Amino acid sequence: MKVLRGLSGMIAAGTVALMLVVVGTAVVAARRDFPGPGSASVTWHVASAVIAVAAQIYSDKRRGLAAFSGCAVVFVVAGLLLWTQWWS
Repeated sequence: MKVLRGLSGMIAAGTVALMLVVVGTAVVAARRDFPGPGSASVTWHVASAVIAVAAQIYSDKRRGLAAFSGCAVVFVVAGLLLWTQWWS
């Protein structure tokens, strides 16, 4: 279970990193009057990062099936974010 929680922690951190990149790009684009990622994409990234980090914290504080379910939420949220915002 430690390996699974470690992997989901890296995925949650990557989700936060993606959020920071998208938010930073939106700020720079707005300041330079250049088309940026848009408010929908920023909202998706912020919401996904918050959910992933909350699920990871939940998973780190639990054991057994509860920890597994927290890890699963992180993987599903990150997968949905990548599928809807980066690959389509």
